[in-house]
Amino acid sequence: MINTQVLDDLSRKIREMASSGPAADAEKNLRALLQGAFTKLELVNREEFDVQADLLRRTREKLVLLENRLDELEVLLQKNNK
Repeated sequence: MINTQVLDDLSRKIREMASSGPAADAEKNLRALLQGAFTKLELVNREEFDVQADLLRRTREKLVLLENRLDELEVLLQKNNK
């Protein structure tokens, strides 16, 4: 969900910039403004996302292996206690 406060701030700053700044600096100012807004939203690029998705996939695989091993050990323990 997008933070509406960030969008409201962005809209307000764009209005302020359009009414007071020279046109030559508008693109530079807008770029800086958008970069700040995107930073507040904590967005990540595709490469970072893919790295984290791969790490999560490998972690899940390891978890499944550990759960299976734990099940095997519990069965062995139950057999030894009988």
